[in-house]
Amino acid sequence: MNLWQQAQFLLHISRTHGIMRRYFVVNGFDGALTMLGLIMGFQFSAPANLAVIINACLGAAIALGVSGISSAYVSESAERRRDLTHLEEAMATNLKHSAHGAAARWVPMLIALVNGSAPLVISLIILIPLGLAQAGMSLPLSPLLLAISIALILIFLLGVFLGRIAGISWLRSGVQTLLVALLTAALIYLFTAS
Repeated sequence: MNLWQQAQFLLHISRTHGIMRRYFVVNGFDGALTMLGLIMGFQFSAPANLAVIINACLGAAIALGVSGISSAYVSESAERRRDLTHLEEAMATNLKHSAHGAAARWVPMLIALVNGSAPLVISLIILIPLGLAQAGMSLPLSPLLLAISIALILIFLLGVFLGRIAGISWLRSGVQTLLVALLTAALIYLFTAS
């Protein structure tokens, strides 16, 4: 059994596929909204150096990633240990060296990686136009406007993903998440534009 198959097996026996999907969407959404907020704040502020904007956004992205990894690992480790203890009590046997014991050890790490990488990766994708502009590449729009557009597209796609999981209209779900992003953008504009 290869590493991917082992991970799938451990997620299956611990019934944590859904948890991992939720963490991916929730924290991906957090990353996208955070970048949207930061970039819009810079867009409506006095002109700032592109390096300052990138560093501020990278700092936030890294903090979201580390927070996601650590918080998910701590909470999921406790949950998996609790579930293993209940299963051991029900079966009146030690399951430390069983597949369930392996799941209790490894699944929290897998979930933590997804939880932390989702906001980090999504944030880095949103920051691509800023990096390209800093590297001297000519862009069709302002790098901040392109980054805002990418953030809105990714938020819409996260909604589409949720709609497909739930078996509801992917378009409606995508539009709902996009409306949340647009409401966020409107609030940022209201409070930061001068």
